[in-house]
Amino acid sequence: MADSGLVAAVERVGDRWTLLIIEALLGGPMRYSDLQEAVAGISPNILAARLKQLEAEAIVLATPYQDRPQRFQYELTASGQELAGALRLLADWGTRHATDDPDPDAIARHDACGTAAEARWWCPTCDVPLDEDEATLQHF
Repeated sequence: MADSGLVAAVERVGDRWTLLIIEALLGGPMRYSDLQEAVAGISPNILAARLKQLEAEAIVLATPYQDRPQRFQYELTASGQELAGALRLLADWGTRHATDDPDPDAIARHDACGTAAEARWWCPTCDVPLDEDEATLQHF
């Protein structure tokens, strides 16, 4: 299990505050004070620590906008943007299971027709959706 992709992901972004910071940054670049407001309940020291961790993991890019005192604007890197789909799926699951009595109607739906949306593996080269037995996780 040590080679599990899930273990690697959780080690990099697997706590509540980190995921909420990433979610906030999906809307675009933000300054520290904006992030403090967007992530309700996070303490300044936790926010600063998580931002440093995300920057070290190349998930967030910190760009200075003021020298004295030094202040930064934070934005997701391409790697950080890739987390959007996973966060959307996790949020969808959380919505459906937020109570002891899950709401089967609390699901993502296609706005045009109302059909329940599905997450699928997709091959961009072949331009086709894949069934579960057609996709395997490979370690490089």
